[in-house]
Amino acid sequence: MTPDAFVHLPALRERITHPDASELRVTPERMAAWDARALALGRAADWRQSDQQLEESHHAMLGGAGEDLWIYAYGSLMWDPGFHFAEVRRADLQRHQRRFLFRTELGRGSPEHPGLMLSLEPGEGTCSGLAFRIPRALRPVESPCLWRREMIRGSYRPALLDVHTPQGKVVALVFAANPAHPDHVGELPLHETAAIIAKAAGFLGSNRQYLDQLASQLQGLDIEDGYVTRLLRQVERLTPV
Repeated sequence: MTPDAFVHLPALRERITHPDASELRVTPERMAAWDARALALGRAADWRQSDQQLEESHHAMLGGAGEDLWIYAYGSLMWDPGFHFAEVRRADLQRHQRRFLFRTELGRGSPEHPGLMLSLEPGEGTCSGLAFRIPRALRPVESPCLWRREMIRGSYRPALLDVHTPQGKVVALVFAANPAHPDHVGELPLHETAAIIAKAAGFLGSNRQYLDQLASQLQGLDIEDGYVTRLLRQVERLTPV
């Protein structure tokens, strides 16, 4: 992160994990550690997309170094991007909404108590989040780290979309849901979603902690998301702090 990365949002400086301290900076070494953990848990060797698949899909989507790359963040990227960036802005993506719709048995879930990952779904209204700018010079290292993290199991459908920021419109890389993926369960009734999140936990922590972090970061940014607020209230009734 450059010294002036937070010029538009100085309060975020203390609310974002530095990439060098992130457990989600998916370098080849961290990917190897995740592979070892998955195999120890009894997962098959093909539990994720292969390195070759990831490299090919990354190149097909983004090509070479090109220009600066904007990344749209609506979930954990908002507080733990795991990549170095030169600028962050508030950002709105139209006709999309946050929803917990992806089943997971690893990071924040287990085979006994699968969790739900946040995804970005088509829908009415606007999803408010952040946009991070990776400068061209850093793209060869930073972009693959992000790609490995988000596309590890092909759960998302990446796209370059217009996002609106107070400083002007930018085209950003957006990781939206892939409804064809077998782990995409669709929108469950809110009480069922809350019951799953209240129980699930994995090596990255509990599903409840993720929801708490999401709600806290949205509040710190003065972003209102009725779905997240209602879901948190339901989970709090099940697992009071």
